[in-house]
Amino acid sequence: MSTVHPAATLLAAPSATTEHRPLIITLFGCFVVATLVITVWAGRQTRSAADFYAGGRQFSGFQNGLAISGDYMSAASFLGIAGAIALFGYDGFLYSIGFLVAWLVALLLVAEPLRNSGRFTMGDVLAYRMRQRPVRTAAGTSTIVVSIFYLLAQMAGAGVLVSLLLGITSDAGKVGIVALVGLLMIVYVTVGGMKGTTWVQMVKAVLLIAGTLLITFLVLLKYGFNVSELLGDAAEKSGKGAAFLEPGLKYGATGTSKLDFLSLGIALVLGTAGLPHILIRFYTVPTAKAARTSVNWAIGIIGAFYLMTIALGFGAAALVGPAEITASNKAGNTAAPLLALHIGGENSAGGAILLAVISAVAFATILAVVAGLTLASSSSFAHDIYANVIRKGHASEKEEVRAARWATVLIGVVSIGLGALARDLNVAGLVALAFAVAASANLPTILYSLFWKRFTTQGALWSIYGGLISSVALVLFSPVVSGKPTSMFPEADFAWFPLENPGLFSIPLGFLLGWLGSLLSRETPDAGKYAELEVKSLTGIGAH
Repeated sequence: MSTVHPAATLLAAPSATTEHRPLIITLFGCFVVATLVITVWAGRQTRSAADFYAGGRQFSGFQNGLAISGDYMSAASFLGIAGAIALFGYDGFLYSIGFLVAWLVALLLVAEPLRNSGRFTMGDVLAYRMRQRPVRTAAGTSTIVVSIFYLLAQMAGAGVLVSLLLGITSDAGKVGIVALVGLLMIVYVTVGGMKGTTWVQMVKAVLLIAGTLLITFLVLLKYGFNVSELLGDAAEKSGKGAAFLEPGLKYGATGTSKLDFLSLGIALVLGTAGLPHILIRFYTVPTAKAARTSVNWAIGIIGAFYLMTIALGFGAAALVGPAEITASNKAGNTAAPLLALHIGGENSAGGAILLAVISAVAFATILAVVAGLTLASSSSFAHDIYANVIRKGHASEKEEVRAARWATVLIGVVSIGLGALARDLNVAGLVALAFAVAASANLPTILYSLFWKRFTTQGALWSIYGGLISSVALVLFSPVVSGKPTSMFPEADFAWFPLENPGLFSIPLGFLLGWLGSLLSRETPDAGKYAELEVKSLTGIGAH
């Protein structure tokens, strides 16, 4: 992950983008206005807590699969992975593999049981057979922290993207862009709720696939649909030669980097099944079968997209070149938009239009994911902490939804502040950190609750807080935050943990603490409750 300085040139072809900037801004604005119209339309149909949290459970398996794809194919997928491949070749493509394989864990272990067992949030599942208040507090806290980590990546991507379009080079300007994204995010969630967010995600998924397919087609057309020629040209232009197409350019050169790769792989594969904004999507469908169908659709759509990142990343390396990419943004986040500019014609209206369309699609991607994350965290606060902990189950639906909207504003403000600090880090790396935190704090607790009858409240608390604190602490004391020129705070050095991703240590610790806490607990697990949950999760009897 890298830092870009204000002096860096943000536009690879300034004459083209300056000349056509009014057209670029117009197309860009049309995409934003269209998503706002969808949000307002959906918001008028949001009347109850079930509408706000779960979209009234009215979406089909295909619609939810499309929305899950829109939620999952974030700025990390489109901007970060393309940049990582363009700069590191084979090692950058490992992100695509990890993100895709992770869906098998979600499909086989989590999707159907979670849909059957819960109502609106992860806390519903955990609290079914345990003490409500402490478990819901822990689940709400974990959901908010994981969501904020993920939000950082989207904010960073938005800052880079709009800076590229508008030619903004100042730090103050980039912070202003992050603030704009935060305000739009607040509007999407407070006005549209889950219905508005879902429709925006569906539209965004279609646009993203279409835009990526167009760029992939144009790149392959340029090379006569000869992938070997594309890879060979990318290796030559990278300056790394054959090493660009082999493992080890980023990971594997040292013992530490090998451990970092292993940690990254574990976090990516296990993290999806613990991501709050993905988990709540399973509650928007009417049946468990629809939840399973939606994951199947999501795997197909996401798989096709990640295959196309080969053309995006290696195409950017071959046609744009690492020097131009890093001059624009040292983390590589502008590789895909710059590829669109080059493939459409650098000094032509076609290049400017293609740049505008691809950038607008990427921005819509960011807004949709940001809205989903904010909805997940605000829903968890309102439903788990406010309604069931603070009000002890006596809050009305109207009060609960009002609390969720106020939580959205607060989370938006926090995200803007932290996003401004993280605006120059590679977005794929930031998302990998969110995956590690989710896999450390959420996944062990979910699996133990669903499949281990001796699991207790103490085990759940130890697992959530232990995984959460250890993963966040290891990130804070890692090279991501300090100790390197590419860190968030490059001037400081308090990085005693050598790995950039904590998953290798914090994920096993989360599972270990859940097991140990349950064994040492004086609480006697309710066998009847576990039997009820088991039947409910596996059959769907009694599900909402």
